[in-house]
Amino acid sequence: MDLVIPVKGIYFDQIKAGTKNKEFRLFNDYWKKRLEGRTYRNVILTRGYPKRDDTERRLVRKWNGYTVETITHEFFGNKPEKVFAIDVSSPQPASTERNQISPNQVLSVTR
Repeated sequence: MDLVIPVKGIYFDQIKAGTKNKEFRLFNDYWKKRLEGRTYRNVILTRGYPKRDDTERRLVRKWNGYTVETITHEFFGNKPEKVFAIDVSSPQPASTERNQISPNQVLSVTR
């Protein structure tokens, strides 16, 4: 199973460029349920909410887990906030991305 995380354009671009290696999510019940005690195959980061076939607005990263950190960031109101810091530093090899089949793709078999 993959973890899909929509992100703002500025953060998507930073992750794609390799200048942002962690994606932060508030340490709350919503994210605890999705992260604690779970493992994923990949983290799929989307620039907003693209259509399924919009590959330019999707990044696939290897799941390397997360850490819990306390950060100060303007997005969280410039006050210290406990967050899940999800590792998004490892791109999946291109061959893995190409070989993935989306749920909407249909396989045809010829005889």
